[in-house]
Amino acid sequence: MGIAERRERERVLQQKMRRRQILDAAKRLFHAKGFSSATMEDIAQEAELSPAALYLYFKNKDDLYVSLNLQLLEYLSQELERLHVREDLDADEKVESLKDLLYDVYNFDPLILINLFHLQASDGLRNLPPDRLSQLNELAGKSLRSLAAIFDQGKAEGRYKDYHSTALADIVWMIFTGTVLWEESKRMANPHKDYLKSTLDLAIDIIRRGIRKNVE
Repeated sequence: MGIAERRERERVLQQKMRRRQILDAAKRLFHAKGFSSATMEDIAQEAELSPAALYLYFKNKDDLYVSLNLQLLEYLSQELERLHVREDLDADEKVESLKDLLYDVYNFDPLILINLFHLQASDGLRNLPPDRLSQLNELAGKSLRSLAAIFDQGKAEGRYKDYHSTALADIVWMIFTGTVLWEESKRMANPHKDYLKSTLDLAIDIIRRGIRKNVE
């Protein structure tokens, strides 16, 4: 390896470490202060950087936050792909497995997930750089394709009715989104309420029974 190549490799590594430093600082502040209250200046201070240095890596707070969202979406995408390609499970068993999978995604980082759902429902996505938006859409699309493939498998096995698989994948995502946000709103009123897992389980059961050709 030549000197120039080594220096370039060190520069890229340093940039990755700096981005990681900023993301870790942002995550700590978002958990401590909330997404709305934390500012770019707060994050720069937490990361021990100047605001100018922070803006070299992230356009704005939404851009920074989506970078955290991408980590969560990457986890979701990997888990759904892993479930989709399993050869030891039929489609109905895979849909049943979505109960634990979705709850695990929620537990990966509840705050990041909740704010991702809020970001999707707001104008925040319009403020993202094209490359970040492309990454987010790519991971979301990959996740939905894995879900749709599970329903396609169920139809091929003769287990499920001939509903549009992409529509079914969208419904699962909508149920996941709505359940998380609704249960979170109830928990704000009463912190002792925690019915997310049981509600998700019931919702998946309803979907399974609704699309089966032979309901027990």
